[in-house]
Amino acid sequence: MDLSTVRDLAAATPATRNRVVDLLRAAAIVVVVLGHWLMAAVVVRDGELEIGHLLELAPWTHPLTWVFQVMPVFFLVGGYANALSWRSARAKNLPYAGWLRARLRRLLTPVVPLLLVWLLAVVVAHAAGVPTATLRTASQVALVPTWFLAAYVVVCSVAPATLWVWERWGWSSIVGGLALGCLIDLVSLGTDTLTVGFANYLVVWATVHQLGYAWLDGRLAGTGRRLALAAVGLLGVVGLVWAGPYPVSMIGLDGAAVNNSYPTRVTLGFLGLLQAGLVLSLEPVLARWLQRPRAWSATVLLNTRIMTLYLWHLTAMVLVIGLSLLLGGPGLGVTPMTGAWWATRPLWWAVLGLVTLGFITVLGRFETPRRDDSPAPPVWLPVLVTVLACGGLGFMAAKGIVGADGVHWWWPVLTVGAVALLRLPVTSRRRATAGSPHGRETGGQASPRRNRRPG
Repeated sequence: MDLSTVRDLAAATPATRNRVVDLLRAAAIVVVVLGHWLMAAVVVRDGELEIGHLLELAPWTHPLTWVFQVMPVFFLVGGYANALSWRSARAKNLPYAGWLRARLRRLLTPVVPLLLVWLLAVVVAHAAGVPTATLRTASQVALVPTWFLAAYVVVCSVAPATLWVWERWGWSSIVGGLALGCLIDLVSLGTDTLTVGFANYLVVWATVHQLGYAWLDGRLAGTGRRLALAAVGLLGVVGLVWAGPYPVSMIGLDGAAVNNSYPTRVTLGFLGLLQAGLVLSLEPVLARWLQRPRAWSATVLLNTRIMTLYLWHLTAMVLVIGLSLLLGGPGLGVTPMTGAWWATRPLWWAVLGLVTLGFITVLGRFETPRRDDSPAPPVWLPVLVTVLACGGLGFMAAKGIVGADGVHWWWPVLTVGAVALLRLPVTSRRRATAGSPHGRETGGQASPRRNRRPG
């Protein structure tokens, strides 16, 4: 997307739009990207790649994850936007199936080229004799972002139901969500059953998502109320970590007895309260700053390609590391955690940023799929797509697409095939209204008057 188009979009922004929503979405993803790049403590010694993790090498960084684990902010923003979108569709008597199809097309279409590229790459590399362990590590690292996408898509799919709950029970629904999250953890950790804990991918993140409803409905108005929410979140996180067995790091560590993020634990729900209260207390200041044309144009630009940035930033890192290794390790000879290593992190970010920009330039167009004015499908179709696509994405985020027995090609194929189902022709006497949230390719993210996403 060229800069003139971005400037036009920025200039056409309605005065009623809450620009802070867009800023927080963009800022959260940028923090995630820079954090992932920073945590990769890799070095090449004697032609061999040594892979380290910042959080494992520097335990003093664990408390910093309370700031840099910003996925709760993204779910907060998603709740605000999805509530606007569904209420708009509901007011027009537009069906859930059409609304969800539009959301799925917007969210899942950008992941298709990522999966196809990696499937082709590992098939060719495996046939060429590249060690299976190398391919497994590379694909696991590159496809880590898909865990969040899977969780977010599931939460979006149930947004009409959780919004209904919020509209009837208000804050009690959030308290109930956190209580249920605690119960799930109690069973999961008490019985040492990891699979039970995966229920909190829905329960905890859907609860944080409801904070966006509270924000939209004015139930979090006023700095005092927002700081009180942050205080409750802080007490919750501190109390859970102090009582155990939850670790200080809000980002998962390999080999840890308990992780806060794999599976999602209730600690991240309380972290969501903390972060929501703090960032929303800054809303008036941020809103004034976003009235500046340059600040708002930069925010619009980031949001037009936010999914491509998120999905491809680790592929860019894997590519840079792989090329450096093939060339003997230029740029990767500095020992992690040394003064020189920290001093070169801005350069590391710059190199990875340029490579990621190349991916965005080529593949960013997948974030704006063609307009679909076809009738709403039967409800089972988008629900089936959600189940199949998120199942495939979740598995690949955890395991990659290469196992000890070779390439597990069926997982990316399952997800891509599920997305393709969204294009099945639908016939109906009642056609979708032109300009509806699921007729436009805005993903139904916001109403025309309030928070329609740029681009």
